[in-house]
Amino acid sequence: MAFLELVTIVVDDYDSAIEFFVKVLDFELVDDSPSLTNDGRPKRWVVVRPPNARTGILLAQADGAHQATVVGKQLAGRVGFFLRVEDFHASYERMVGAGVEFVTEPRTESYGQIAVFRDVAGNRWDLLGPAPEPPPSC
Repeated sequence: MAFLELVTIVVDDYDSAIEFFVKVLDFELVDDSPSLTNDGRPKRWVVVRPPNARTGILLAQADGAHQATVVGKQLAGRVGFFLRVEDFHASYERMVGAGVEFVTEPRTESYGQIAVFRDVAGNRWDLLGPAPEPPPSC
């Protein structure tokens, strides 16, 4: 058996990223512990994930100018993360109320409801919900 355990998002600051993912997206903070870079400098190991999910996100604070240039641009402006929720409208309204920047208006596609938003680092995400139930036929 194999599964994807972690993906990394490079961020400007650990604490603002934790606040966004935990307080705005309702993710769990799985780990926030001291660690060391490969050359022995201090850093933090910070992992968040949606409730009941197996795959987490490693929030990696940019280390140096080169890494800082990719914050928010890791996917060249494409949507690279897909957050599926059970109640699209409630999630959308909660996120708008928390100041999340949506770059598209909600719309319905064949696979469900969708709106594109930016995370704290500027990466684009799809907020995805189920397709609305068709009206009952008479």
